[in-house]
Amino acid sequence: MVKKGRVFSGARPTGRQHLGNLLGAIQNYVALQDEYDCVYCVVDLHALTTLQDTHLLRSNTYEMVLDWLSAGMDPDKSIIFVQSHVPQVTELHTILSMVTPMGWLSRLPTFKEKVRQQPDNVNYGLLGYPVLMAADIALYRADTVPVGEDQVPHLEFTREIVRRFNSQFGQVLVEPQPKLTATPRIMGLDGVHKMSKSLDNHIEIAATPEEIQKRVMTMVTDPARRYRSDPGNPDICNVHILHQIFSRTPGRTDEIAHACRHAGIGCVEHKREFARDLAEALAPLRERRAEFERDPDRIWDILADGARRAGEIADQTMGEVKEAVGLP
Repeated sequence: MVKKGRVFSGARPTGRQHLGNLLGAIQNYVALQDEYDCVYCVVDLHALTTLQDTHLLRSNTYEMVLDWLSAGMDPDKSIIFVQSHVPQVTELHTILSMVTPMGWLSRLPTFKEKVRQQPDNVNYGLLGYPVLMAADIALYRADTVPVGEDQVPHLEFTREIVRRFNSQFGQVLVEPQPKLTATPRIMGLDGVHKMSKSLDNHIEIAATPEEIQKRVMTMVTDPARRYRSDPGNPDICNVHILHQIFSRTPGRTDEIAHACRHAGIGCVEHKREFARDLAEALAPLRERRAEFERDPDRIWDILADGARRAGEIADQTMGEVKEAVGLP
């Protein structure tokens, strides 16, 4: 099979992954592997912009890659590596920063939002974050970047930097195109906020059945339904929405929705059934994770081999970039 092109995507090392990560990104990473040459990166340098918990970078990287592999990301099909292990990215970042107007960066809504979030640490890395992101993509000659619709403006900024470089030095860098992906907004246990580790409203994909049961039983359902005898509205019930994704029995969630609307099933009963189905759905991931955990060095070997393969592409790109710019 002839693959369509090269995909690049990166994620900050956040440790163990949750259902929002699985449904919003990881499943898409896995699906793209057979269709594209995929380059997947743990962007640890990006994580330094906050200077928080940097001592956890190594363990967070290990745990996240464990979950990636358990979910089906395959190092034989994709390049999986750590951003800082291919230092050419910082070299390209420096060169691209020379063609990126300061005004472009300071006017970005994302920069202004980050300044609001960390007013006491407005560092150059925060300002130059989009240039490093452009270097990530351009270094590996990715022509395709999977993004949700809300992320298209971020990629457009990368495209502008690439176009500006190419207009100055010739058609050296590949201008990436967005590949729009469906990224469902997975709500957390509170049913109000997006699933997030920082809000502790998440369910880890590596959670045991007991842990899943405990977390699911705390989930907010239909806030208007106070008693078992009250009819419910499954359309706004977070348990029902997630159960539709992880149900193990075809048509079962339709039956539950009908029963809920007629007070034929209670929220506690529904939670217990969802917890069982979710634990069963995630069982293959837990088993594969356990296999990898038995040989921790294997994770670092995979990442080292990924860095080697990524480095070969990076060397070629930087050779052409330096020649075009005129660096000796």
